[in-house]
Amino acid sequence: MGWAGIEMCETIVNLDIVVPNQTRYLRFVGAIAEQLAKELDVPEETRDTLAFHLNLALTEAVANAIQYSSAANSPDSVRISFSVEDANLSVRVFDHGEGFDLAALPTPEFDELRERGRGIFFIRSVMDSVQYHKTESGNVLEMRKKIA
Repeated sequence: MGWAGIEMCETIVNLDIVVPNQTRYLRFVGAIAEQLAKELDVPEETRDTLAFHLNLALTEAVANAIQYSSAANSPDSVRISFSVEDANLSVRVFDHGEGFDLAALPTPEFDELRERGRGIFFIRSVMDSVQYHKTESGNVLEMRKKIA
């Protein structure tokens, strides 16, 4: 128990990065996600899978934030926040787009050859929970994964 009877979590990692609202930074963001996963205290046999999943989820989330935010060449940015507390990884992607209703997104039709509309499906497939909400300062897509 921590101060005043409040149970305290051990924060292992807190990392915030801000990238310009441009798709050329997607590989960079994915590499950061992979490297973070490889540095976490997880069983060696699951480390590469976690790195792949985190890269995929984050790249898709940031691509969506860029695409649905303002024009790609605008001075806007996307903020990404990683935190690991106890055995829980949380990744938040903040943007300034119009937003969307996560619950209303349909499952994509995989027999149709379309490149769009699969990102959230992939994110939901590799993360334990996905939530999206609007705030006064923008939108937040929060992805969580148990890592122990």
